[in-house]
Amino acid sequence: MRQNPDRRAALLDAAIEVLAREGSRGLTFRAVDEAAGVPKGTASNYFANRDELLTQAGARVYERLQPDNATVTMALEGPRDRARLTALMRDLVERISAFPSGHLALLELRLEATRRPRLREILTRQIRDDLEANVDFHVKTGLPGDATTVVLLYLALNWLILDRLTLPEVLSEDRIPALVEALVERLVPTD
Repeated sequence: MRQNPDRRAALLDAAIEVLAREGSRGLTFRAVDEAAGVPKGTASNYFANRDELLTQAGARVYERLQPDNATVTMALEGPRDRARLTALMRDLVERISAFPSGHLALLELRLEATRRPRLREILTRQIRDDLEANVDFHVKTGLPGDATTVVLLYLALNWLILDRLTLPEVLSEDRIPALVEALVERLVPTD
């Protein structure tokens, strides 16, 4: 297998776009090569099989969705109150919504995981680890609420993001910030 990390990342980014646009059935090595603008056969030189391409595309989505240093710094500076948590949740919704193909690709991967036990195992581990890391960060930084608060926010915000990306007419864009604020206000106990 080829090892050029930049080329591998470009192929995985192309795979994400194909998944979002065409679904998991449209994800072929040829489609990835075309989306990446590389010669035919390139993707097959980097990935042993389609399963490997699927799992690595999922990992790449998570890599690209990680908060930047400014967001992490914002969480660590100043008061640890509802207003800070609301700002962090708004940033989360905007960050994920700014990469719609990533979220849509993850949805495709989740559906595909219902048919592929190995993919289900990998996605379950990745998503569980990510959720546990969010809970750990939340608790360690002293943000208001507990582990259950983080899980409830995760569940609610995932559906809000899903509606925003798949059926944007259900909730108007101007309602999103107020809905995030209401979620935090109703889920996070007052001190």
